[in-house]
Amino acid sequence: MTVIKRYSLRIAAVGVISAVSVGLMGTVASAATPAPSSAAAVKASVTAKPSATSVQAWQLFRVTGSATGLKAGSKLVLQQKQGAKWVSLPAVTTLNAKGTYSLGVKLGIKGKNDLRIVSGNTASPVFSVTVR
Repeated sequence: MTVIKRYSLRIAAVGVISAVSVGLMGTVASAATPAPSSAAAVKASVTAKPSATSVQAWQLFRVTGSATGLKAGSKLVLQQKQGAKWVSLPAVTTLNAKGTYSLGVKLGIKGKNDLRIVSGNTASPVFSVTVR
C-alpha cells in the first residue's frame, strides 16, 4: 500500500509542477509581448493656420497649430510647393509639451504660395499665403 501511496504522491507532484509551469509560461509570453503604446495607437496629425492670408514681401507673419501623436520636442518644418516639389524652408520650430507650436515666417516669392508644416512623414493640410 505504501508503494501506491508514493506513486500517487509523485503523480500529484508532477501534475502540480506541470500546472505551475504552464501558468508561468503564459505569464512570460504575455510579458514578452509589448503592450500597444498610446502613441502608436493614435495616428499622427498636424494642423496649421497662418495669421494672415496676404502679406507684403518679407513681411513677418505667424503659422500656429497643434499636433497629435507626436512627442514634445518633435521638429516641425515649413515646406513650400515650388513647381511639383515640396521644398523645406529654413523655418523650423519644435512642438511644445502642450502639443502646440508657433512659427515666424517671411516669404519673398510674390504670388500665391502653397505651404504646409511637416514632421517626419506627417504633414498638415496645405494652406495658402499670397505675397504682394
